[in-house]
Amino acid sequence: MFLSEFGKAFQPGTEGAFFMYFIALFGAIALAVAAERIYYIVVRSNVNADKFMAEIRKLVAGGNMDRAIELCEKGKQKALPFVVLRGLKRANESEELDFRAIQNAVDEGTLEVIPKLKERTNYLSMLANVATLTGLMGTIYGLILSFQAVGSDTVSEADKSRLLAQGISAAMNTTIFGLAVAIPTLVIYTYVVNRTSKIIDELDEHLVKLINLITGNR
Repeated sequence: MFLSEFGKAFQPGTEGAFFMYFIALFGAIALAVAAERIYYIVVRSNVNADKFMAEIRKLVAGGNMDRAIELCEKGKQKALPFVVLRGLKRANESEELDFRAIQNAVDEGTLEVIPKLKERTNYLSMLANVATLTGLMGTIYGLILSFQAVGSDTVSEADKSRLLAQGISAAMNTTIFGLAVAIPTLVIYTYVVNRTSKIIDELDEHLVKLINLITGNR
């Protein structure tokens, strides 16, 4: 029932349809960005950090650096293995490497990963705000129509009632549709930001532990 009413709102001549087409466009863009970000963050970049790093630390502590590198190579499309791989390769190059050299290698990898994790996420927040503001613009437009109808001296009372109803309908249609796009977009934005922060926090925690382990063994 609710969806059918939304469908009717897009019929030609519906009050506020002009603004609703723009809101629908913003919603479609937000959906595409959300799908791409959720796939990249949740599927492509995410890994069971505790389990993965427990295995890496076990191999490094046992002096099996080549096996640790091989394990990282298998999952290097994910954020944590990609950065760990940089540090392990640098540590494996020479017996004389110090803390700073390994730290620089890890920092380089982190600087490559983090921008990709955050890429396009802010578009979701922007699209949610734009959808809300477009709905508000439609609301103001509808109110203008309503006040013009009430204040007009050239139309009959029956026409005033009809124009007043059209203005209020335009205001309500655009308001609810703007919110219907903005609210789920903000929810998805918050979810993506939190998952991204979790991955970055795991990078910071486990990389420091790994560097200390490598330099301690050396």
